[in-house]
Amino acid sequence: MKFMKLGSRQDNFYTTEAVRSVSSEVSSDLIIQVKGSRYLLHKFPLLSKCLRLQRLCSEYQESSSHHLIHLHDFPCGVEAFELCAKFCYGITITLSAYNIVASRCAAEYLQMTEDVEKGNLIYKLEVFFNSCILHGWRDSIATLQSTKAFPLWSEELGITSRCIEAIATKVLTNPSKVSLSHSYSRRGRDDIVSCNGAESLRHNGRPEGRGWWAEDIAELGIDLYWRTTIAIKSGGKIPSSLIGDALKIYAARWLPKISKNDTDNRQAELDSDSNSANDLISKHRLILESIVSLVPVEKCAASTSFLLKLLKAANILNASSSSKMELARRVGLQLDDATVSDLLIPCASCESTTRYDVDIVMTILEQFLLQGQSPPTSPPRSKLGFERRRRSRSAENIDFEFQESRKSSSASHSSKLKVAKIMDEYLQEIARDVNLSLSKFIAIAEAIPEFARLDHDDLYRAIDIYLKAHPDLNKSERKRLCRILDCKKLSMEACMHAAQNELLPLRVVVQVLFFEQARAAMAGGKVTELPSNIRELLASHNIDPSRPPPSLSNASIVPAEDQWSASGLKSPKSRMSTLQMKLAEDDDLDENNMHPDGIGRNSKMKSLCSLPTRPKRMLSKLWSINRSSCEKN
Repeated sequence: MKFMKLGSRQDNFYTTEAVRSVSSEVSSDLIIQVKGSRYLLHKFPLLSKCLRLQRLCSEYQESSSHHLIHLHDFPCGVEAFELCAKFCYGITITLSAYNIVASRCAAEYLQMTEDVEKGNLIYKLEVFFNSCILHGWRDSIATLQSTKAFPLWSEELGITSRCIEAIATKVLTNPSKVSLSHSYSRRGRDDIVSCNGAESLRHNGRPEGRGWWAEDIAELGIDLYWRTTIAIKSGGKIPSSLIGDALKIYAARWLPKISKNDTDNRQAELDSDSNSANDLISKHRLILESIVSLVPVEKCAASTSFLLKLLKAANILNASSSSKMELARRVGLQLDDATVSDLLIPCASCESTTRYDVDIVMTILEQFLLQGQSPPTSPPRSKLGFERRRRSRSAENIDFEFQESRKSSSASHSSKLKVAKIMDEYLQEIARDVNLSLSKFIAIAEAIPEFARLDHDDLYRAIDIYLKAHPDLNKSERKRLCRILDCKKLSMEACMHAAQNELLPLRVVVQVLFFEQARAAMAGGKVTELPSNIRELLASHNIDPSRPPPSLSNASIVPAEDQWSASGLKSPKSRMSTLQMKLAEDDDLDENNMHPDGIGRNSKMKSLCSLPTRPKRMLSKLWSINRSSCEKN
């Protein structure tokens, strides 16, 4: 820290019965009242340097020997006034970054200018400020922090703007060119440097890394931090990734930590002390919204995890909808870097009964799919199974800057594969919520492009969890839920589990059994051993029986009650009995879905599975095929 001393006389101010006086052979003739404190001083030293006091004294025509002056609108504290008074008496005063702002404002108020006397206090303060304070890194930050006590005066005198400009200039300077006296590190907090450059303590460390400044300016209040960051960004020399890292440091310094149970804790705080809690939440909300406005437009300027943490905080702090949408759009640009835990955003709305905010995640997914708006470069789609409804959205309503970023950052095929995996695991987490509606679950599942799911094992697991958490679903709702599942993309392990899953609709179980037995029959590549009707069915859907079935994808870690494997499955005979029981329950494949002419609505499923009138006979035939194939092999 740098300092400057003015004056040479010894301090002879003293206090008597709450009155500050100066020891002198001459009796005092001036009484000044400042902020509840009274000073007994002398006219000559003060009026010779303070133009305001001259004018105030000339207005009084009192015959008494003492003039009483009230400084009602004095902008600073009594310490600043006493410092100015001591300067007038020639008493030694010490100026530093911590008191220069208050001293400058007090001198301006008292009008201690060069017109009154050459070498007056304002001139000396300006010299020290420009030649020493603005040249030091820590001094500039400390001075800028002290301006928050006198915001209007600091702005009018240009102190705030000059400090911000000095800090931004140093940040934009190559760290290797920053001299030791200009640098500031956490290890050098006690460095003291006089204005002539002599150091009492000197540290040998230089700023390390290109982001050496981020932690230091994080000590600023949000208003000053916002202006300083804008000045740094406008220089155009700092990479957007460093700006993002700096924002992360500031958020960690000032925003509360967000946990899964933080919504309940916030509500408890509101109930206990409404006014103080509301003030704290309003402060945090302002900080968060300011940080969001500072996030660079460039993709990956801030990490996806950091943006999602901001989104969680925005939900809990009830931030503006514009800030939430801004975060959702930015996360959507880099959704492939997200994790499932980060996407579990608590729902803080009193109107919502769900645990997590599924709507905002749906918005994020839509923003991801909007990138580029060009057809995906993906492998050709298989024609087998149901045709998925393709979603196409226009980017005409997106802000211009985001249109430009999407044109240059269209989501790649690999990123869509990653997002599909992430969203299926996300579905497994939210499926446990008993208040999650079926329509929202299906909307997220259907939003993923068909080609992005190489297999449907994770999706099947999510459906299985949802069925267990929602046992009250009727038959039509279960069919609607399972319509998003493509049985031909299930692994052998998933098929064996689904074949015994009594929560699945009958038609899904039948379809799973069909594909399981078809693949088992052609496991050795001996397609000629398959019955003619099955070969014709596979050929009509462009399936090559000689190709092995897709391998099981790496399953995510799920609770034990939601896991399934082939180790504890029933025998084929018991599977047949389970199916027979389901057939009896469905009573001829759901009579409610029959047209007046007696033809089922889901005729496409019937033709796909080629089931005869008696499913039991067809399934028995498939089991016999499996046995004969194994014996020949």
